[in-house]
Parts: sequence; C-alpha cells; structure tokens
Amino acid sequence: MKTTALTDMHIEMGAKMVPFAGYKMPVQYKGVMAEHLNVRNTVGVFDVSHMGEFFIEGPYAMDLIQKLTTNDVSALNDGQVQYTCMPNLSGGIVDDLLIYKFNQEKYMLVVNASNIQKDLNWIIKFNFKKAKISNFSDKYSMLAIQGPMSSQALQPLTSFDLSSLKYYNFVVHKFCGFNNVIISATGYTGSGGYEIYFPNDYAKTIWKSILESGNKFGIQPIGLAARDTLRLEMGFCLYGNDINDDTSPIEAGLSWITKFNNSFNYSKELHLQKENGVQRKRVGFEMLDRGIARNGYKILNEKDEEVGFVTSGTMSPSLQKSIGMGYVNSEYSKSDTKLYIHIRNKKLKAQVVKLPFYKS
Repeated sequence: MKTTALTDMHIEMGAKMVPFAGYKMPVQYKGVMAEHLNVRNTVGVFDVSHMGEFFIEGPYAMDLIQKLTTNDVSALNDGQVQYTCMPNLSGGIVDDLLIYKFNQEKYMLVVNASNIQKDLNWIIKFNFKKAKISNFSDKYSMLAIQGPMSSQALQPLTSFDLSSLKYYNFVVHKFCGFNNVIISATGYTGSGGYEIYFPNDYAKTIWKSILESGNKFGIQPIGLAARDTLRLEMGFCLYGNDINDDTSPIEAGLSWITKFNNSFNYSKELHLQKENGVQRKRVGFEMLDRGIARNGYKILNEKDEEVGFVTSGTMSPSLQKSIGMGYVNSEYSKSDTKLYIHIRNKKLKAQVVKLPFYKS
C-alpha cells in the first residue's frame, strides 16, 4: 500500500484512511456532508497526491500526444490546460487526463492513480519517434484547493495575482517560499479553485501553510468521499465507474473533447460513431421514488426490460436529492424519460435529467 507525503498528517488530523487505487488515502475527516458543503460554500483542501504526473518532452512530444489523445493538442497555447482522453484500439477509453502545455516541446500529463503504470505502458508503446518520457508520479505531490473562497485563502502565499489566472490556465511561480510550483486554475468539484503540484519535500510545509492561511475563510481538509459527491453533482466522469476500456468517448458524452481535425488512435471509427449515433449513452437521472442507485444496479423500462445500468449514484448533499449516472439504450436517453432502477428487488422510479445536476 503506497502512501503520500502527507499520510501521517491525515492520521494526526483524525482522517479515516482507506485503500484507494493502491494508496492509503483519507476518505473523510468530519463527515461527507459537512466536507461537501464546506467546498460548495467556502473552501476545502484535498490531498490528491496519488494522481500520476508524466512529462513528455522534445521535438516530437506534441506528435506523440496528438496520436494518443482525442482532443486537439495543437490548439493549446503555452500555459493552458486541456481535458482529454486516450482511446484504445477498439474505441474504449484507456484513461481520461489533463494535458499541461509549458511550451512546444514540454508537456505534463496528469492521469488517474489507478492507471499510472497502464498509461505509461500505453504511451511508451506508441513512442516511435522517441520523445522523452519521465514519470514523476512518486516524486510530486498534488493538492486541490476548491471552493468560492479559494483565491482569498491562497493569495497570501504567493505574489502571483491568482484572480488573473483564467480557468484551465496555469503558471509556474513561487508559492509558500518554494520556487517552481505549478499553480493551475482547474479542479474536479465545479466550485472553482486551484490545483498545485510540487516536489514531495515541500508537502508538509505547503499543507500547513494553506490550512493556516485559509483558516479565517473556513478552510477544512476534505476526503475522497466528498470529492466523489462533488464531482457527481457536476456530472463529471470517474474512471472505472462511468468510463473504462469498454466505453467510447461518444457513448460517454465526451464528444466535446473528441476532435477530428487530426488523426489519433481509432479516430476514423469514433468519427463514424459521432456521425451515425451510438446504441447507448451516458445519462444523468434523479430518483423519483425513495432510494439510492449504486454502481452496477440495473436500469429498467416500464415493461421490466433491462435497458441499461448505473455507473454512479449518491444522495446529493447540495440538492438533497438522490442522483445518479448510467448508460441506457439511446432511445431512453432524452431528458424527462421515465426509467426504473432495480434496487433490492424493488423497481423504483427515476427520470433522465440534463447534466450537471448542480448549477451554481
């Protein structure tokens, strides 16, 4: 079981620690509901150092990334971030990830913790032109500071004007007295904020400094359970639940990050899916009957025929409604379509709704 540079501090702060993607991680501190609402209303800090970071460099770096990912890397300016995914050779998704462009010959890929080795192997497999690939996953820590008070909480720790940093842009700047910290206006919560990357040796100092600086704004440490409910309210995909090696980006509703002005793995076939439609689609739904849908539950029509399956579900702390996502046959994917979720031998009513569930 791997640990992050902050594991001891989480335990000292009373976090409940659980195995997650091969790491020992804090799932909650004071409780999911309180932590979730703290992020929505003020500010919270997550240790997400289990995520993977690869640097791809050299004159063929962009060519390699373009071959591997569905979005258009050539559209990135220096200092911009792009959400994308890597398709496999049968149209499924190897992983979803973020691409950071430092310059034409230097990029950072941020990948899911459970896929670090798998992704690295996949990238190396297609590195025909020998771009330089460096795996910094075990050397870098990553914190996510999320919520409407994020800027105020972090501004005393850097001379860079955080309010000037546009969404999905980043800078490399001095932070907490440390040089070359990556500060990114990104996140997985839908409540604004930043993600910062730095060597493990800086982690404890930066963690303590953020909590101290954000104290007057109500900052709290947040566990992975609230991270999951926050992302689900936004309709964001979780790899392993909502997307995997058997789901195509078109089925998953990720057409917006699937561009066809460049050739990439399986691009011709995915273009046909986009043009001709797919047999199943990812949808969001609200429960109309009392009950919580969970991953793997069957989705039925009124004739008790199985028309899909649930991938994620929870009781939304912000909305006080039971919500979920899943794949259904395309004919059942329109908003307001009535569905039924098979929960504990009961057939409970649900309704397709437009994503995101939470609208700030």
